[in-house]
Amino acid sequence: MDDVVYKIEWCTKYRYKMFGKPKYIEACDKVIRAVAERHRLIIVELSVMPEHVHCIVRCFARYSLSYVTQLLKGGSSYQLFKEYPQLRLRYPQGHLWSAGKCRRTLGEELEVARRYVTAPHNDPYQARLA
Repeated sequence: MDDVVYKIEWCTKYRYKMFGKPKYIEACDKVIRAVAERHRLIIVELSVMPEHVHCIVRCFARYSLSYVTQLLKGGSSYQLFKEYPQLRLRYPQGHLWSAGKCRRTLGEELEVARRYVTAPHNDPYQARLA
């Protein structure tokens, strides 16, 4: 399989800390992984923070970076609103994620990106202990 690796970061709209509770962090993680599996994307690393997500994903080379971002953000937003309708109290228009994102293709720097995503400052459980 010809594949490519992308690092994608995206934030909740208005940077609200929607994933401050462990149950929401776990739900977001589960939903993003399910969306990725449904579209045959491989999540290399994933870190859900209270107001943003870091994701390293491996996929077919024919999938553009913007298409992969659209799949992950759109699919996860749809599923999270479906599972947790109370999120609509904060986002009545149904826009969980902000329009902005940080994306890049990874080559040689894959290990550097993996260390960054898995670093303790990106682990919400570790952040609570500090």
